Amino acid sequence: MSEIDATDRKLLDAVQAGIPLVERPYGALGESLGLAERDVIERIARLKAEGFIRNIGAIFDTARLGYRSSLVGFRVREESVDEAAAVINGHPGVSHNYLRRYTLSDSSGVDSCCPYNIWFTLAVSPESRLGLETSLETLARETGADAARLFPALKVFKIGVRLDMEAEAAGVRKEEGRFFAGNGHSERGVDPDERRIVRVLQDDLPLREEPFCEAAERCGLGVETMLARARELLQRAVMRRFAAILHHRKAGYTGNVMAAWPVPAEQAETVGQQMAQFRAVSHCYQRPTFPEWPFSLYTMVHQKSREACEETVAAISRETGIGQYAMLWTVREFKKVRLKYFTGEDAVWEEQAGRRIFPTLA
Repeated sequence: MSEIDATDRKLLDAVQAGIPLVERPYGALGESLGLAERDVIERIARLKAEGFIRNIGAIFDTARLGYRSSLVGFRVREESVDEAAAVINGHPGVSHNYLRRYTLSDSSGVDSCCPYNIWFTLAVSPESRLGLETSLETLARETGADAARLFPALKVFKIGVRLDMEAEAAGVRKEEGRFFAGNGHSERGVDPDERRIVRVLQDDLPLREEPFCEAAERCGLGVETMLARARELLQRAVMRRFAAILHHRKAGYTGNVMAAWPVPAEQAETVGQQMAQFRAVSHCYQRPTFPEWPFSLYTMVHQKSREACEETVAAISRETGIGQYAMLWTVREFKKVRLKYFTGEDAVWEEQAGRRIFPTLA
């Protein structure tokens, strides 16, 4: 890992937590850290150039924007994995796509052959004509998947990657609080002005003293008006935070695993909150179970090694008393991008998919 000093680490922790939605955000950030505005901008520019920071922008709640989304599991024959991954990646609503292999705890009680090997996230816009289920069926048909399942979030206990840059590693430390308030769609949704704001604030924030000027101009709004509307989105939890996303490996977090737990429905709330307390857990969801896949709670663990991930999962098992679990390890990363909202790309994909499925109607 490139050499970064203690101030860089503090800055990386701060920009992950959130960047102020004010006209001069880097100046406000500098005040909180005891740094000059120019120093903040120059340090962030260097950290981006060196690959620590992927981008800076708004992180939205997909459901509160009116989108439907789900984790998806496909079973694809080994010889067809690359071709299938390319088809899946072509959907603009797919932001993460991985080939995973899994290991089981000794007492998992699950067949040793995992029914799914490609795992990805899929989202469709409020205007989608196909919807989530038909989009899944289309991808399954075009990839030749032998099995396909939607695993939508029934309950979210925690969401948001925050890589601890000042500590040596997250270890099995815990943190206080409830990490996610509410699930599902916003009662108000987003109006046309807010959609324009979403479109511009999801782009990478420029590195200059007043970086929101161009975004406000693209929205046809004054800077302060746009920022006031953006702060309202944050208050309504439509925007989860405005922050930096780091490159995991560059930041030293080379280990990650999705652990799945067969927790009875009546225990899901209590156990989900317990799991969310672990600092190394970035995401914790309750999802539906199926006869071939009895796991109901999912925790995404980020650590600085595979061994540290295993240690964290074992600690979660001891803390919750859930002795059965599966650890799904990333073998290959096919796609990992920020989901872009209200771009119209999904409508283009659906039209093209329709032509492929019903060529005589084209």
